[in-house]
This record gives sequence, C-alpha cells and structure tokens, in this order.
Amino acid sequence: MSVFITSGATGEGFATLSRNGIVLDAWFPEPNLAPAGGKPATTRLYQRDAAGNARADEVRQVEIVPIRTDIAALPDPPVDAHDAYLRLHLLSHRLVKPNTINLDGLFQKIETVAWTTLGPCALDDLTEARIRARVKGVAFDVKGIDKIPRMTDFVVPHGVRIADAGRVRLGAYLAEGTMVMHEGFCNFNAGTLGACMVEGRISQGIVVGAGSDIGGGASLMGTLSGGGKERVSVGERCLVGANAGLGIALGDDCIVEAGCYVTAGSLIKLEDGRTVKARELSGQSGLLFWRNSRTGALEAIKRKKIWGTLNPQLHATAG
Repeated sequence: MSVFITSGATGEGFATLSRNGIVLDAWFPEPNLAPAGGKPATTRLYQRDAAGNARADEVRQVEIVPIRTDIAALPDPPVDAHDAYLRLHLLSHRLVKPNTINLDGLFQKIETVAWTTLGPCALDDLTEARIRARVKGVAFDVKGIDKIPRMTDFVVPHGVRIADAGRVRLGAYLAEGTMVMHEGFCNFNAGTLGACMVEGRISQGIVVGAGSDIGGGASLMGTLSGGGKERVSVGERCLVGANAGLGIALGDDCIVEAGCYVTAGSLIKLEDGRTVKARELSGQSGLLFWRNSRTGALEAIKRKKIWGTLNPQLHATAG
C-alpha cells in the first residue's frame, strides 16, 4: 500500500483550451510543494492577459491562457485536468517520487489529444487544422495521439540524457545521472532513484535504484493494464539482462540473466533443492536468476561474482 506525502502544491503557468473550452494541456514551468489546506482551484491570471501572455492560435483553434493551480492535499485524487497536469509536473521536476502522490482517476481527467509540432490539438479539430496549416505554409506534424505527452515538451530535468524524447512520458522521475537510450522507455509515476542505464522498459509505478542497468529489450512489469498485482521495483546495483522480464521486486545487487522472464508465479528452484514461487523471493538481495541450460528450469542462486557496475564516465557526463 502506498504512503502518500501530506503536502499540497501550487503552480503558475499556461493552459491550452480548445474552441469548446476543453483543457488540452497545462504547463507549469516552476511548480512547488505547499502546505496542505485550502481548496483546490485553478484561476485565470488576468493581469498576465493584460501583459500580453494570453494568445490565440488560429491553426489549431485554441487559446493559451495564464493560470494558477492550487492542490489542497496531494493524498487526495486529482479534481480536474489542471490538477492532474500539475501532479505530473511535480514528478518530472523531482519534487515528489513515484507512488507518493494520489493519481487515482488521472486518465479520466485528461483529454486524449493530438500532440503536434505546434502543440496540442483537439481530435475533432485535427483535420481542419491540417488544412489551415497547409494553406498558411506552416509545418504541422502529428507526433502522437495520447493523453499524456512526452516529458521533454514540458520538463527537462538537469543531468539526464534521453536519446529518444518520445519514449519518456510526462510524469517520469529521472534522477541525475540517468541515461535513457534509444530503446529505453519510462512511463509516468515511474523512474530512477539514482544514476541508471535504461535500455529497456520501466512501466508505470516502478522505481529503479541507483547504479542499476535495465538491459536492451528488458521489461519491468507494471499493473496499469491489469494482470498481476505485485509491486515491482529494482534495488541498487542490479542488472536486468537484455530481453529479460521482471514481475517481482529485486533487492540490491541482483541479476536477472538475459532472456530470463521471472513472473510472480514462476517456479524457481533454489540451491537447497526446494522449489518456490518467485513471489516468495520478492525483495531479496544478492540473487542471480537464470534458466538452467541443461534442465530448462528457472533457478535462483546466491551471487558469487560482480557484473561490473555502470560506466562512471558515461553517467558523470549525463547532463
């Protein structure tokens, strides 16, 4: 069970509104935590309108308006789209860690939109927007159709490298020194707690400890789309090998052999001859999970060798 932080939050920024008044996104350049209390609210900053900060985009038929959003208590669920976006910003700005704030109902608060080179566009207005852009000679490419945008369009954390920006969603928490390579992926409310190499997939709700390496094609299972209910996490100085998979928590200093998929219900043979389900080993440190090449059985043994750790030169220059 998650233990939420008790504070509130506040942020000033800009919201994009469709011609029907639907919130397409909200950007908070410098969000902050705040004492809990008061009422959750979003207000339009009309003084900034007067200063010329509000504008309309004729191509997308949207209005961009300055706003202030206040969250009374982060243990409470989001109340609207502005609130939901502010929570995602808090995660990517590293003000809160994954699984420490309430995100219940977030998908129901946020619209599915077309993320374009000009910004978000309502799906109902997309065809006409393409026509207007072509008439005006404006480049208008659709980068994705989704509820949650890529992180780097809103937040660029200090000291990280992201080879393909489209593979990290807003709400990802990437610690300084982290490298997300071309095939790596990090979902919202997930991420790294120290310098890590990410060449595989970090699903929603999963955190990876400092000094760990998620190999190319590896998959850390989340619970967002149903299935198992195990809370997956990876400890410090772990290696999840290429094309491996993980459905349990790893303690520190563990290895999952390349190509080895360990789900909570996988039968694991131990060194003392017993066979247990993998969930019974969840969170234990110093284990090597591999598939015996002679018998085909999944096994877990105490590690006897180090795997080499991260390359300090690569991660020292991540920023």
